[in-house]
This record gives sequence, structure tokens and C-alpha cells, in this order.
Amino acid sequence: MSKVLVIGCGGVASVAIRKCCQVSEIFTDLCIASRTKEKCDRLAQALQGKTATHITTAQVDADDVAQLIALIRDYRPDLVMNIALPYQDLTVMDACLACGVDYLDTANYEPENTDDPAFRAVYEKRCREKGFSALFDYSWQWAYRKKFEEAGLTAILGCGFDPGVTQAYCAYARKHEFDRIDTIDILDCNGGDHGYPFATNFNPEVNLREVSAPGSYWENGHWVEVPPMSIRREYTFDGVGPKDMYLLHHEEIESLAENFPEVKRIRFFMTFGQSYLTHMKCLENVGMLSTTPVRFEGRDIVPIKFLKALLPDPASLGPRTHGKTNIGCIFTGVKDGKEKSYSIYNVCDHQECYREVESQAISYTTGVPAMCGALMLLTGKWKTPGVHTVEELDPDPFLDALDRYGLPRRENRAPVLVDA
Repeated sequence: MSKVLVIGCGGVASVAIRKCCQVSEIFTDLCIASRTKEKCDRLAQALQGKTATHITTAQVDADDVAQLIALIRDYRPDLVMNIALPYQDLTVMDACLACGVDYLDTANYEPENTDDPAFRAVYEKRCREKGFSALFDYSWQWAYRKKFEEAGLTAILGCGFDPGVTQAYCAYARKHEFDRIDTIDILDCNGGDHGYPFATNFNPEVNLREVSAPGSYWENGHWVEVPPMSIRREYTFDGVGPKDMYLLHHEEIESLAENFPEVKRIRFFMTFGQSYLTHMKCLENVGMLSTTPVRFEGRDIVPIKFLKALLPDPASLGPRTHGKTNIGCIFTGVKDGKEKSYSIYNVCDHQECYREVESQAISYTTGVPAMCGALMLLTGKWKTPGVHTVEELDPDPFLDALDRYGLPRRENRAPVLVDA
């Protein structure tokens, strides 16, 4: 029996909450909290009579540590699942420390205001020292390691699909398939079609920042950074077919480089259609991806926030999205003295997801791992004081849970390599 507080009520949070309600013997009580309580109330009403989980709702501003502390102390959960925005990771972690509660999120911290002088000073130092310029990195949350260890609390970072499941795939490959892993390629393919000329499958601010940033990868002990979208490969994905994919910087590369120091190269690729790239480039060229406020008709407006208000809500894409996703990892290395290649991945159908939880597959593939990670923590399988990324934890029970709750793994022991 566990009480869980979920911060957030967007597309991913809705999936995670619905999946928690399918495991009501563990998730006996849920409180859904968001800045907009009406969204929480609507979801709670939709689930009424469909689950044995007792659901309550609350209003909270996740930017306000004092409000978070008050809510946590009032509800007294066993775990806080932070499925709000990555901007709020640090405030939620602060509140969990103050209240003595375990923590889980789905994406690493990045600031909402990237022009903040305090952030810029730390960011520019990190760029010089580490060699990659993405605005998001784990250093802010890794700084909490000692605090969580001393408090006897567990914090699990990035427990979505990528990051999250992809790191569990890496841990599984090292544990069961290889004596030494030489290369890791993480491939994220969305073969879905929502019918809009342009829309993002998750929060537009986060998505467009990520995609428009320089790409980078880990090779021979250091970062290699390249211009945005400058490395393209065509790859044929099981269940989807041939797609163009582009090298991006992604957060799990950073943690894998730290926890898998023997690996010679780690890369991340994501598929994009030409229409998406053309729209994004046009928006970038006219300044619509900027986070710097501009003065318009007597008030300050952040361009990317205004763009977000114009674009379709990712949570609304479920009914109209058709096709499949394919996300996983391809490895090369050595087993029993012989060279070996291996891949492990999941194929997920957008319409099947919608029929089950009224969501498209992008939210589903993030929300289900969040629930499964919470399940691991609440049942003691991942309860270990400190701040951890998923590859540091036992992959076996987690992947077994994913198999059971909607994201079964597939394997290929002779995969086509990205550079074949």
C-alpha cells in the first residue's frame, strides 16, 4: 500500500496516472497536483469507478518550494513523481528533501530562463570544461547526491523512455549480453502521422530547444560537437520502415559516459520528416524559438512561449495520430572473446495507446516507464539512497514490468548497424 503524489497533469502525467491506476494493489492512493486544478479534477472524474486507487487532487505552483512543501506535508506521500516541466526539477527535489520523501522524474533539469546571469555563469563554465553546449545537463541534479544519501532518500532521474528505458537497455546488455561494450547507438523513431502541418509530440518549448541545439556525441573519452542536424543517416526500422534520422545531443549520453567509461562511442539519433525540419528552421530564423523576452504592445512576450500557445497541445494529438514508434539501442562489443552486435527495442502503436489510455505513443512511451520506475521504488527493488540514473539500477525487474504493462522488448542478435 502506497501513497503517491504526482506533480503535473499533461499528456505524459495522464498516461502515468492511468497506468498507476491499473496497479492499484501498489498505488492505493494518488494525489494529482498541478497549477491548473481543473485538469486534475477532469482526469480524476474520468477514472472514477474504473480503478480501486483512491484519487484526490490539489492545486500547486511547482515553481514555489513553500507551496510544494505544504502540499507534501499535508498529503504525506511515500513518493513524489515529478511529471511537470524539467524547469521545476530542482524545486521539487528541494521540497522532497525538506519533507523526507523519495523522488522520481522523467527528464533532467534545464532552466526556463536561459538568460539568467547565475545560470549563464555555470553553463559557460560547463561548456568550457566538458565540451558540449546543450542547455540541459545532469550536473544540477547530481549536485544533490550527498544530500539524498545523507537523508536516506532515493531520487531517480530521467525515468521515461529516452532517457530511462534506453539506459535500462544498456544496463541489460552489459549484464547479460556483453563482456565489453564498444559502441552504443540510441535510435528514436516516430513513424506516426497526426495530420497537422507542424506540431510537436511533447512540450514545444522543451522539444524545439532540444532539436535546434548543436548535436554532440561521446567518443574516446571526450565530447564531439557538430552543427544542428548536420549528421543524417537513413535507417529501416522494424514496424515502421525506412526513415531519415539525425544526430542530436541527449541527456542519457552524459550519464552513460560516466557510468560506462569503457564504451568508446555513444550516439543518439532521432527521426524527423522534411516538413518538420523546414517549419522549425523558418521559426528559428524569425526568432520564434528564442527564450529572450521581446517588447510587444507594451508588454514582454517570450517568443517560444507565444509559439507554444499557437501550436496544437501534444495531449490532443492522440485521436488523430496513426503509425508506430520504434525506440531502442544497438550495441557492438565482445562476448566470450568474439565480436558481437545486438539490439533491444520497443515498437509501440499510436492508436493502440489511444484505445487504452487516450494518448498518442510519445506520451505513452514516457508515462509507462515512469509508472514502472515508481513501482520499482515502492516495492524496494530500486530503493537505494542517493541520486541515480536508470542505468545504475537493476534492469531486470524494470524491463519485466515494462513487458507486462505495455512496452514489451524486442531483440535482434544480428542488427543492421547505423554506419553499415
